[in-house]
Amino acid sequence: MSKWPGKYVIGLTGNIGTGKSVVRRMLENLGAYGIDADALAHRAIARGAPGYRPVLNIFGQWILNDDDEIDRGKLGRLVFADPEGLRHLEEIIHPLVDQAVDILIRRAPQKVIVLEAIKLIEAGLAQGCDCIWVVYAPPDQQLSRLINNRKMTPDEARMRIEAQPPQEDKIAAAQVVIRNTSGFEDTWKQVSAAWRTFIPGGAVEPALPKVLPQAPAATAASIKSGVLSVSRARPKDSAIIASLVNRTRRGGHPLSPEDILAAFGEKAFLLLQIGEVPVGVIGWQVENLVTRILDVYLDPLIPAEKALPVLIKEVESASRELQSEAALVFAPIELSQSAETWGKLGYEARAPESLGVPAWREAASDAPHPGAVLYFKQLRQDRVLRPI
Repeated sequence: MSKWPGKYVIGLTGNIGTGKSVVRRMLENLGAYGIDADALAHRAIARGAPGYRPVLNIFGQWILNDDDEIDRGKLGRLVFADPEGLRHLEEIIHPLVDQAVDILIRRAPQKVIVLEAIKLIEAGLAQGCDCIWVVYAPPDQQLSRLINNRKMTPDEARMRIEAQPPQEDKIAAAQVVIRNTSGFEDTWKQVSAAWRTFIPGGAVEPALPKVLPQAPAATAASIKSGVLSVSRARPKDSAIIASLVNRTRRGGHPLSPEDILAAFGEKAFLLLQIGEVPVGVIGWQVENLVTRILDVYLDPLIPAEKALPVLIKEVESASRELQSEAALVFAPIELSQSAETWGKLGYEARAPESLGVPAWREAASDAPHPGAVLYFKQLRQDRVLRPI
């Protein structure tokens, strides 16, 4: 049993480049509350956070960048080549991460928690978990993902892979092994089956249908007379989302249902409907306690001032339940002109560098679409790892 009464805690681990975060997001889609302990470790050493000064005291000012933030690239290259330095760093970070994890689990309303950590077992976090899940990928796929997704050089990627214990060591401690070697659908089947087997009362949605339904088109009459509702989309809705996006966005390569299906490994989707007719969709994610609304597509027949409040309020409600501190909206050009609507919702246009918290700036700096306008809103004042 976990050390948190009333909670069922999945400890999720795996070596670098195996796809742990994809599996965590799948579990979130099934209803778990996700915690990324590695992201919390980054927060722990941000400027103003409790680990910042102790790290500088050991490793020196040379690891700072021009903004006086710790350059994680420099620090990583140092400690992955120096086991003693890595040990010192972990002695600073691990107690802070443990404290943050405890806070997040205790105040999460969800009963099932997924705690992702690359050193779940080595750092002792596994001792508080009910079940250990390990994500596996062969070394060639690890290398390819680090080079293509994280933009590491081949030498740097190999050093990171070789610095970690053999994957077999983690597998030996696991109750569940997810082999993330094929596409989304295969991994989703493994995750769904394990959820149904190991999670108390773990109902799971049925398998994906062979023929996915297409989205019916709205009419001016239906939009004028209908009532808007929002529902959380599931992978089985991939074709509906794809057809809606292709019908409403301006330019770009047409998306297939398979493209949307793969995107469920990165984000969640909310569908805006009038009756059974979809008229809008939002793709969003909560990472490192920051909500990022990455995609907003509305049927051109529906006014933005009517649709946006319904969708955004639903995202905010879910975000607060996920303990998100701030919301970032990357509004496409056609929706960025609705400044009055965004203002009424409490959002203001901001430049990424103007955001005061490093985690917020980092989340804002990676814009998903060229030309998107960033809108920002703080959702809560109390922040994890804010120093006393």
